[in-house]
Amino acid sequence: MNTDSTAHRGAGRAPQPFAGARPTTGGPVRRTLLRTALTGAAALGAGLAGARPATAAPGGTSPRPGTPGEAWRELAEGNRRWRTHRERHPHENPAVRQSLTAGQHPFAVVLGCIDSRVPPELVFDQGLGDLMTVRTAGEVLDEAVLGSVAYGVLELGIPLVVVLGHQSCGAVRAAVEAEESGGRLPAHIQYLADQISPAIDHGKEGDARIDATVDANVRLVRSRLVAEPDLAEKIGTGRLAIVGARYELTDQRVHRLA
Repeated sequence: MNTDSTAHRGAGRAPQPFAGARPTTGGPVRRTLLRTALTGAAALGAGLAGARPATAAPGGTSPRPGTPGEAWRELAEGNRRWRTHRERHPHENPAVRQSLTAGQHPFAVVLGCIDSRVPPELVFDQGLGDLMTVRTAGEVLDEAVLGSVAYGVLELGIPLVVVLGHQSCGAVRAAVEAEESGGRLPAHIQYLADQISPAIDHGKEGDARIDATVDANVRLVRSRLVAEPDLAEKIGTGRLAIVGARYELTDQRVHRLA
């Protein structure tokens, strides 16, 4: 979320926080219908270090990453190309576009911010069919976002979920400043602030507080995803990793958060 504009404060409707029972996953018949109707079947990931049969990339260009570790290495290599101005812009040619009409096999879900400066396909130098991206201001979770992430993992067998925060996040700044001033943000923007506020780092002041809260918010969102039973089961068997990461606007580097 861009920080160049100042957040407007005013009276708005009280938000409904992200809470309550999570939707349960349907049975085998429903899952089969979803796969057939929307994407085609995808093989499940094997483990962080274990091997599994590689999924063909769009157009048959190269094997898909099949484990969480392989998926992260592919993203890290793509980000290295991006920040050194050696982008390949892969998987955009006519053959790839045609092959994707038969189905999709993305290798990572990226839950990122809506900020126009942080488009995942660019910062990781990936192309069509490579990533499933979900973007909300401040990576805020709600049921639709959670369902979208779960769909990628449970229905497409994606082995890696990345919660991607970024330097100078406007949504985080708005949440911090609203708490400090005691004011309310307009309507639905207050909902975003309410979701981010538990991550506010009160041990720091000024810009340092905002910067620290960016990291804390990524960790908070990741912890909520890891706690989801269906996702936790995949993590426990090594078929899924959920990692927190941060994009630096100053040098275009993505790095994992501990």
